[in-house]
Amino acid sequence: MITAIVFVNANVDSIPEVAQHLADIDGVSEVYSVTGTIDLIALVRVRTIDEVAAVVTEKINKVAGVLETETHVAFRAYSTHDLEAAFAIGS
Repeated sequence: MITAIVFVNANVDSIPEVAQHLADIDGVSEVYSVTGTIDLIALVRVRTIDEVAAVVTEKINKVAGVLETETHVAFRAYSTHDLEAAFAIGS
């Protein structure tokens, strides 16, 4: 599974609608409205890097109100939940 974090700048007047449209896209698992220099963060979880490219360029970038995106592909995930499961082996 590949996870990509997509920073989205959107038309200020349509942030809630853009967020909902992004959340409805197959491959987008979560969308967050955030403070700072970006408006939304979309998490894309798909099986291949080609699917990341398709979701971002063919779907996210074509949502009305999306002005700009910046995509970051995750190499590795770190989580206390994963660590707890690892330490529980053999208990």
